[in-house]
Amino acid sequence: MTGVRPAAGAVPGPAYRTLERRFRRLLALRDAEAMLHWDLATMMPRGGSESRSEQLAALKTVRHGMLTAPDMADLLAAAEAEREAESSLDDWQTANLREMRRTWTHATALSESQVEALSRAVSACEAAWRSARADSDFAAVRPKLAAVLGLVRECAEAKGERLGLAPYDALLDEYEPDVRAAEIDRLFEPLAAFLKGFLPRVLDRQAAEPPVLPIEGPFPVETQQALALRLMRMLGFDFDHGRLDVSLHPFCGGTPDDVRITTRYDENDFASALMGVLHETGHALYERGLPRDWRGQPVGEPRGIALHESQSLLIEMQVCRSRPFLALITPMLREAFGGDGPAWEPENVRRLYTRVAPGFIRVDADEVTYPAHVILRYRLETAMIAGELDVSHLPDAWTAGMEELLGLTPPDDRRGCLQDIHWYDGAWAYFPTYTLGAMIAAQLFQSATAASPDIPAGIARGDFVPLLAWLRAHVHEKGSRLSPRELLVAATGSPLDPRYFERHLERRYLGVAAS
Repeated sequence: MTGVRPAAGAVPGPAYRTLERRFRRLLALRDAEAMLHWDLATMMPRGGSESRSEQLAALKTVRHGMLTAPDMADLLAAAEAEREAESSLDDWQTANLREMRRTWTHATALSESQVEALSRAVSACEAAWRSARADSDFAAVRPKLAAVLGLVRECAEAKGERLGLAPYDALLDEYEPDVRAAEIDRLFEPLAAFLKGFLPRVLDRQAAEPPVLPIEGPFPVETQQALALRLMRMLGFDFDHGRLDVSLHPFCGGTPDDVRITTRYDENDFASALMGVLHETGHALYERGLPRDWRGQPVGEPRGIALHESQSLLIEMQVCRSRPFLALITPMLREAFGGDGPAWEPENVRRLYTRVAPGFIRVDADEVTYPAHVILRYRLETAMIAGELDVSHLPDAWTAGMEELLGLTPPDDRRGCLQDIHWYDGAWAYFPTYTLGAMIAAQLFQSATAASPDIPAGIARGDFVPLLAWLRAHVHEKGSRLSPRELLVAATGSPLDPRYFERHLERRYLGVAAS
């Protein structure tokens, strides 16, 4: 049990100890795979895609073979029997065993050939997407996306049969345990109705105010990067255990002890890259805060993608677009870029960073319109998984959805259905976690500031220790010991309630007083 905290007052049996050893090796291979993905996105030459596809497929196949080994079912059953007969596991180990079985159940629903075929199809599709996106040519990647979708549907049906779930719910369970599409529908449809009435009110309020003064570039990439590194350190990012690089699509990857953040720069717009870095830093802080004693075990993993997104959105949206934080960094912006005049005053900078303007690109969307982007993708992917929408009709369906939700018509595929990597990279049923995360972030941040009055004052002076301490204690250090619902109830006193998010939007964008 090297590297795993010893149980207090409990002596695990041989079956459980064997499972810990196996899962430690499985997760080490998974971590190696994550590093290969990071390299693919940041540094790998284009000509390396074929060999990288082979490497990733081999790792996935080996991991799947280890996880579905013939004796795994017997080991799980024996460890569960040990726990029942001898009370040999403490709470953490009991939760670890639960997560082991959940992981095993998902894996054994698929054959080795299905895993390998999907890995190869995804690698080929992702490589084609990179070129197709640059050329704004959906037709160039459509056959490969259709192949990926066919395999994803096949895997979803196999998992659904094993888990007793509808295919989309089976995919969703892998990212967000125990959450179902029916629950998301109950959250998203009222939110879509709320935003439909809320957005015009925000735009009317903005129109009645003096125009926001533009901050004009160019903004050298080297200066943007230096400022990003400075703010990452302020937030608590540990550069002995992580780094910042460039990729086509910003992401946070790597491992808890070697966290890799990427962003993309635009010399005409520093705000996009900077906020992207702060968003990914939220992910990184969560990864670094996971329980060290449970590294290499399922219980030490993040508790679902929505909670992970809540940590990035709490940092980016709740904190870094707040009035106190923007007042804090405005002098830094002026110093870094040599800014001067009314456009560089704190109030103008605040209005710039909280300006609402419906646009085509999800990752550049403001806080008010972002959920509409997610709802569109959720509707489209559920229709594709259900066989109700053919891949060939995706661009037209995308356009119709954008017109309905945001009143916009994408001018090309690059600003339409080619903008996100997720489907092309095999991540289906991932998109709803973004808006679930925004809801969780609002609820967590309100609870944190109510419990610790030092948090708002700390943000205003650049001291994030109080906030990070609260997050460590109530979210990060819990790992996967609790279910998402249990964790949120323990941290905030109630299960997920979208009214926190709606009230947050009303306070920030309409000036509605907190109730």
